[in-house]
Amino acid sequence: MRTILEIEGMSCVHCVRAVVTGLGGVPGITGADVSIGRAVVDHGPSVPLARLREAIEVAGYSLKESVVDRRRLPIL
Repeated sequence: MRTILEIEGMSCVHCVRAVVTGLGGVPGITGADVSIGRAVVDHGPSVPLARLREAIEVAGYSLKESVVDRRRLPIL
């Protein structure tokens, strides 16, 4: 699964590092691409949105919006 997170309060590279560190501590996350104000997180289905929100809030920021992209294999 992939979840796209819109994050409020980020303004610099240090903010990006804080969010990467926070998300890195969540079991089940297989990857995260974090930029100022946004994170694209790859994770298993056992990772609830509440846990992603908590990791961002512990880092000092707030989750504004999220979109879950349940990837599917293409039908041939």
